[in-house]
Amino acid sequence: MLTDTTTDGALLDPSDDLVGRVTRWAGEVTELDDPVGATLGQLPGLGREAPRPGSGDTLRLFDLLSRVAAVDLVVARTVEPHLDALSILDQAPEPPNLDAIGVGPSATWGVFAAEGPGVRVTATRRGDGWTVSGHKPWSSLGRRLTHALVTAWTGERTRRLFAVPLRHEGVAVESSDRWIARGMALIPSVGIDLTDVPAVPVGEDGWYLTRPGFWWGAVGVAACWYGGATAVAELLHPRPGREPDQVALMHLGEADTALFAARTALQHAAAQIDASGQDAAGRSTELLARRVRGLVRQVGDDVLARTSRATGPGPLVSQERHARRVADLHLYLRQEHAERDAAALGQALQQDGAS
Repeated sequence: MLTDTTTDGALLDPSDDLVGRVTRWAGEVTELDDPVGATLGQLPGLGREAPRPGSGDTLRLFDLLSRVAAVDLVVARTVEPHLDALSILDQAPEPPNLDAIGVGPSATWGVFAAEGPGVRVTATRRGDGWTVSGHKPWSSLGRRLTHALVTAWTGERTRRLFAVPLRHEGVAVESSDRWIARGMALIPSVGIDLTDVPAVPVGEDGWYLTRPGFWWGAVGVAACWYGGATAVAELLHPRPGREPDQVALMHLGEADTALFAARTALQHAAAQIDASGQDAAGRSTELLARRVRGLVRQVGDDVLARTSRATGPGPLVSQERHARRVADLHLYLRQEHAERDAAALGQALQQDGAS
């Protein structure tokens, strides 16, 4: 049973030892000069302990992500893709030969699957192995991670997932000077150029997008959004010495209701993921993820707007932590494509009804 008022991103109450430890070190690293570097140092150990989605412990994973996000979204944005990459590798039909690209116990991972207009990464067979070449946009922390899972084209209409070393001489990362964002300022998401970089295939052509785990990871991102939203909404709660008026109480009540809906949706999604496991039908998993992501994104946008209207400009110009939380959450939520993703859900529902 959760407490009546949740402002720390909790999806479970109480937290277990792992979640408690991770939340504590998230609070510690966020105060350092290089929180991303400190977080990267923690990732290999966390990856060995954190539960995988679909393992029967999905809610605990989502709880970990949401609580870390409530502490600091930059830390969560560093943790989430690493854990997602490890989950993808675990889900592969055949274990990939990661030794071939120098993956060791201290490896840190990203997932670079975005596609951009006019650019692509192409995979080519070279003897018994593969290489990848081309441009991959939106490659968060490409300069600081050791490895990444990258989608590459194996034909005109076929794509496959590959594991690649990011510290290979054939990897060139765009200058972070191009990253002028105020939100997620410490997580530059710029392009990388790959030239004959050795690559290890993970699954067959098309496997990455059709596996149930693709949508499980999408819900994990929503858990981070939820945690960030609870942290922003914390400012709506009454403070000693300042009696809230009726409008302030209205915003608090509406935000609490919205966060309750998001929390309930994530708990429901975790239960459904664990119940279906590897046997999950692609369409049902997609519908679940799209609904949850759309709801949590709407809640995040609502919390940002309500907090801004209820508190005015003061906290945004005088409270560094709150201003950073707002900027980080605003940018992170744009990872969901709003009306376009809502239209994609509608199309999926139309196709489901027609089948």
